[in-house]
Amino acid sequence: MSALGEAVREYLESLARENVSVHTLRNYGADLRQFESYFTRPGLEPPPPEEFDQWQLREWLGDLHAQRLSKVTIRRKLAAVRGLFNHLLRHGRIAVNRAKLLTTPKMPQLLPDVPTEQQANGLIDGMAAGKLERAMPERDLAIFEVLYGCGLRISELVGMEVADIDLAEGWIKVRGKRKKERQVPVPGRALSALKTWIGERAPKEAAAAVFLNAKGGRLSDRGARGIVKMYAIALAGDAGLHPHSLRHAYATHLLSAGADLRAIQELLGHASLSTTQKYTKLSMSDLIRVYDRAHPRAK
Repeated sequence: MSALGEAVREYLESLARENVSVHTLRNYGADLRQFESYFTRPGLEPPPPEEFDQWQLREWLGDLHAQRLSKVTIRRKLAAVRGLFNHLLRHGRIAVNRAKLLTTPKMPQLLPDVPTEQQANGLIDGMAAGKLERAMPERDLAIFEVLYGCGLRISELVGMEVADIDLAEGWIKVRGKRKKERQVPVPGRALSALKTWIGERAPKEAAAAVFLNAKGGRLSDRGARGIVKMYAIALAGDAGLHPHSLRHAYATHLLSAGADLRAIQELLGHASLSTTQKYTKLSMSDLIRVYDRAHPRAK
């Protein structure tokens, strides 16, 4: 294995120890292997990490643009390479992280698509009414109630364990990014759905996971996404609704009802308030639409 390949392996192992999401680990692994492959000439090994210069890295970045990759994809690949070189810098393997000097493509400030309160409640009420025949309807309802009622990321949802839930007090201990823990209140309907599902679940052996698959093991991230998409299409005719749509809805509807932005930041587990502030933009856009429809001087 080349020196660069060995550095990639060590970095990915360190990310796994830091408990990054499976999704991030998979994407970073693919991105870094492509990075190594780009610099591997026929019959030659790629340069060792300490020999990379700014021109080589710019050439690689230019090739990404030449492939007409999306800005999102280029930003992710660049983040993976910067992370690799930052890891090497911390461990004294290189003297400077030259990847930090590369220009990051700017993203347009897009607001997330968010279901209205009526749409979110209508979908979940349709599930509760048993309009679809499913093997584990109690589990499916609890998934939606927790996503919309608690604003969890999908990785946080599938990572939940029974011991994390205080059914008596109505709280969940959530393990977020980088193992950061927070306490999230569980609203009445979500708590009721969780109690029902936990009473029905049949774990394989002593599985601690709250949400299980058909074999009794922990439900995967992909499996949970598939459940959300299936119900969204079947009951709402919306193929674009995904788990993060319900997290956005949770934050937006709280803000519209007068909740404090910093409180929402804590509930969502955002490290920066600026991440949470995008919901104020969304709420403002709603107000502008109301104004345009209702005010006699709007047009």
